[in-house]
Amino acid sequence: MSALDDIAIERQRQIAVEGFPPAHDDEEHAGGELAIAASAYALKAAGVHDLVKTITGLRGWFWLPHRWPLHDIMWKPRSPRRDLVRAGALIVAEIERLDRAAMRRNAA
Repeated sequence: MSALDDIAIERQRQIAVEGFPPAHDDEEHAGGELAIAASAYALKAAGVHDLVKTITGLRGWFWLPHRWPLHDIMWKPRSPRRDLVRAGALIVAEIERLDRAAMRRNAA
């Protein structure tokens, strides 16, 4: 399986399993949050740890990027490759959201 296949599968998982369909992205994340979340996963995969804070959550102590734009519990880093796949899927979600917004503006 290719990296692009993995990103497409992750994007579908975000929609079907996590419950974040395009309408949710349009309504809740029009401020660039998806791109910021993608960058957080990419930075984590690159080994950048100086932009994080330690917090206590449902899973105990864990590192969370200072600029993480989503709910804390949604930060789920794994391996560098898995984090990059998540970042790619979030970037796709943001591009799709921008495309839908442009289509709505053009239709008006």
